[in-house]
Amino acid sequence: MRIAVDAMGGDSPAMVVQGALQAALEWGMDITLVGQRQVIDALIEEYHEPVVCRIEHCPEMIAMNEPPVKAIRKKKRASIRVAFELVKRGEADAVVSAGNSGATLAAGVLVLGKLKAIERPAFAGIFPGEKGDVLIIDVGANVDCRAEHLFHFGLMAEAFATTCLNMMQPKVGLLNIGQEGGKGNEQVKLAHDFFKSSALNFIGNVEGRDIFSGEIQIIVCDGFVGNVALKLSEGLTESLVGIIKHAMAGLTEEQMAIHKRTGGFWEMIRKMDYAEYGGAPVLGINGVGIVCHGSSSARAVKNAVKMANHYAEQHMPERLTQYFETIQNPLSKSEN
Repeated sequence: MRIAVDAMGGDSPAMVVQGALQAALEWGMDITLVGQRQVIDALIEEYHEPVVCRIEHCPEMIAMNEPPVKAIRKKKRASIRVAFELVKRGEADAVVSAGNSGATLAAGVLVLGKLKAIERPAFAGIFPGEKGDVLIIDVGANVDCRAEHLFHFGLMAEAFATTCLNMMQPKVGLLNIGQEGGKGNEQVKLAHDFFKSSALNFIGNVEGRDIFSGEIQIIVCDGFVGNVALKLSEGLTESLVGIIKHAMAGLTEEQMAIHKRTGGFWEMIRKMDYAEYGGAPVLGINGVGIVCHGSSSARAVKNAVKMANHYAEQHMPERLTQYFETIQNPLSKSEN
């Protein structure tokens, strides 16, 4: 698989390039770095290991604070748009970007188009749960949603979970402020009715405390709520690591060795680290795209490349399309 990496996206092109090169070196990934050649060449020179990768030069980039749709239409040679164009031309199989997430979504839709019957693509975040991974959708693509959009997200998530994550009859929950069906705003209450009358394995409303239990495999919410949940979990993990390191600062070498031998807690912390997953797949576009944090470390980018390669090998868009053709409640177009 050939992975196009938006080298100009994110807070640090150095981290993006380093992570992409690590993926190429450690796993033999076929990488194309997309962006300003002089910047990429300089960053490759700083990398001490010899790595072979291609460079697709483009002079423009989209900043984090630019309006996504307007920027994508105006900057036809922006790195994220060119990356998706490589996929469209068959010169790449997936895209990874730590840049403007709205621009990444807009570029994917504009260049590759949406899958048949998909109205609003969404970002699917994968969270570690006590009893297995949890898929939360949406984690940032759509901050304003109607009830039917939430229902569509649930269908997309089930399609992804069953065809790409090997989840059998995943339980679906609607994130809310209480478990009772009458809780929440009008949008969530109406969405609850949609889910309840569907063929999905819907278990009802779930609360924030249920996310990490792993009892529910798919949790549906709008992009505003989902992004808050995502950032909260990441911040909690970082704070826990800091608190633990501070508490262990006065330990002797013997005490430190004991803690290392009983590393179950540290394994849990590792699993909760967003860098372990790398990014969130964009569900609903006619291709594979992975969105990363703007502040992603090299390790996060490396794992995002691995994720992109995996979903490209699985032919994710084709699998989702096949699923939608067979389900009893097909996605239907509705006006925005």
